[in-house]
Amino acid sequence: MKNRQAGFSLIELLVVVAIILIIAAIAIPSFMRAKMSANESSAVSSIHAVDTAEIGYSSMFVDIGYSASLADLGPGGTGTCPGTATASCFIDPVLASGTKSGYIFTYVQNAAATPSIQFTINADPQISNFTGQRGFFSDESNIIRYNSTGTANVNSPPL
Repeated sequence: MKNRQAGFSLIELLVVVAIILIIAAIAIPSFMRAKMSANESSAVSSIHAVDTAEIGYSSMFVDIGYSASLADLGPGGTGTCPGTATASCFIDPVLASGTKSGYIFTYVQNAAATPSIQFTINADPQISNFTGQRGFFSDESNIIRYNSTGTANVNSPPL
């Protein structure tokens, strides 16, 4: 009688690898959809934070109105919170940088009047259909709008 060696045969290992690959093929798309959904939720929450911050900013700096830039709502370059017009500390530094959770935030103040009475904020995925699918928009009306195929604007449907 031959002594049989302990261990797995090549066929058994290939079957295990095949099963793992099948499970991964099923799980990865679900994981990607969940990640995009989480990024979109973060973008909506961040736009709401900017809307709320702008209300506070315009109340605190009545002679300026809405902030000149998204960075003005954050802590400023020093990381401290002096509560000035360029470092008001209403939002976190990550959002104030303009990029958060796979989305790029574009803020525009309408400086046609002093104090400023209008602004727009857009959130678009950094990589479409990878970090997110929908674009989001809001303005001084505090209504968040979305577009499933591109950049959202004032004519897009509300959430």
